[in-house]
Amino acid sequence: MKKLLTLLFAIGGVALLLTQVHAQEERVRHIAPANPVVADKDVNSQPIPRLPDGKIDITGPWFGGGSNGDIERDGGLKPGELPLLPSARELMARRLPKDEPYTACLPMGVPRVNPYPWKFAMSYTSKGLSHIYQLHETGDAGAHRVIYMDGRTHPQDPIPTWWGHSIGRWDGDALVIDTVGYNDKFWFDSKGTPHTEKLHTVERWTRINFGRMTHQFTIDDPGAFSRSVTLNFTASLIRPGIKDGSDLLEFICLEDNQYGAAAGLQGVGSGK
Repeated sequence: MKKLLTLLFAIGGVALLLTQVHAQEERVRHIAPANPVVADKDVNSQPIPRLPDGKIDITGPWFGGGSNGDIERDGGLKPGELPLLPSARELMARRLPKDEPYTACLPMGVPRVNPYPWKFAMSYTSKGLSHIYQLHETGDAGAHRVIYMDGRTHPQDPIPTWWGHSIGRWDGDALVIDTVGYNDKFWFDSKGTPHTEKLHTVERWTRINFGRMTHQFTIDDPGAFSRSVTLNFTASLIRPGIKDGSDLLEFICLEDNQYGAAAGLQGVGSGK
């Protein structure tokens, strides 16, 4: 009976966490008095701003530019067009909602996390731009992504991590991010689209006007995909001056991944 109650509490905790994540997304969509992003009719209402060094300002904050639900659909592909290998499709079919890594407070990874509010933060030294940090409102486990802009190359044998090893460069006004060294633990979307540690991604972020930025996301993973594939997303600028909308808010996934504790229950996840 005790094990059954523990299981039921855990399931309830997972449901609560998923509800909290959904509420977080809905909060962003419905900040008063209307949708918080720059409206379609206003995307060209101002010139594209530039930084003091002359580069296009892509700092944000932004909403969108990725997919939490289905990268195939939201990335512009038709059903079945994502070139997954048979082994990857089989793995995806075996994955269950209860196995979702994010319900254990683990990072969402790229490009999945981008539907939630986020921004690029620039770090400069006397030699110029050295790092870009991609900061997310859903910064679980203290997650933040580092993009090295100082001309370094990838390490020959990177340690697999949730965000990988990212190096960036400017191609005109577009930011190009090349990333290797991912682990295979995060899911590309809530459907469970998989990848392996062979994953190599190339992103191209281009601010096309005041209110929108395109995200061209290319996947190359011979362990899970039969060929490279490019997905296309669009990020929307959060409108300046909106109450609680122009800055990232705090969102905390409970420490130690205790679903029951998140639901206010005692003894769940403690082994007692």
